[in-house]
Order: sequence, then C-alpha cells, then structure tokens
Amino acid sequence: MPHLALYTFGVLKSPLADPGPLTAEFYAMGESVYRRMSRHPGHLGHAEAADGARGVLFEADWGAWGEFAVPTWYDKGRTAETTALATTLSLWTDLSPAFDAVYAGRHREALNRRHDWFERTDHPNYVFWWVAEGVIPTWRDGVSRLEHLRAHGPVPHAFTFHDAFASDGTPARVGGIGPNND
Repeated sequence: MPHLALYTFGVLKSPLADPGPLTAEFYAMGESVYRRMSRHPGHLGHAEAADGARGVLFEADWGAWGEFAVPTWYDKGRTAETTALATTLSLWTDLSPAFDAVYAGRHREALNRRHDWFERTDHPNYVFWWVAEGVIPTWRDGVSRLEHLRAHGPVPHAFTFHDAFASDGTPARVGGIGPNND
C-alpha cells in the first residue's frame, strides 16, 4: 500500500541561532509539536539528523532521507549561525491522519503563530506526494515536488490538502476540503 510523503519549508524571519525571544518561542513550540506529531496515528517516520544538532541542517547526516536540500528560492544563510529556515520531511499512512495531525492541537496553535516566525512569500510551503511502501523520500524529492507544485500547480505528482489526490491519482477530499466542496 502506498504511503504519503510530506515536505514542508518556510523561511524564518531570523536565523535559527538568534537568541531572541521569537526564536526561543519557535523552538519551544516546535519541539513540543514535533514530539506530538511523531506519536500521532498514521505517522510513519520523519527525517532526523543523526546527531540531532539544531541549526546544522546542511552538514548533517540524514541517513536514508538523503543529502539535505532546499528550494532554489531560499537565499539566506547555510551555516549554523546564518540558517533561517524550518523544514520537515515525513511519511504518513494516508491523507486523513496527516490532516488531523496538522490542523489540531499544538500544531494548529503553531500555524496560528506562523506569521510571527516566518516570512510571507508567494511560494508554497508544503507539498504531498505518494511513494511506494518501503520507499523513504529524500530531501531532494521534497524540494523537487515543492518546486513542481509552484511551477505547475497541484497534480497527482505534487499536491496540497486543498487540491489532494488519492494514491491512484484521482481527486480526493480530506477534512471537508477538495473536489465537490460546494
């Protein structure tokens, strides 16, 4: 049975190494959100750096998730002192559990605060795609799908909750949004 890959990407207003209150709030909430998401029904796994160091994204060993990559439009730093991004790569059983995890609890609270931490852009900030069971998506896969979504809009190759597709490529509804949502 296919699994659902999810890549998220956002450009932060300040570097991850910034000691300011907003960065501290982002970390505090982010750690709590990540712990809860990883225990959510339907969550199969997520990319984690082998050493778990904060802000060391580009140099980290990501194991089966591959070499770290970011979209072409990211133009901020790439060192531990200058990196200003937040990104995730995860694997889910299906759209419904992913939707429930994203739009409930602490993650919903974090979404409500996203404009405090992230720059507003015209780029998509997340993308889904289906992978065969046993396949681990890579960072490069996520970037490629996000850039495809930006260039071509939602299609079975790269889509969002609002314009979702089932694993067979047919349009899908999730959380009350999607096709035939009159």
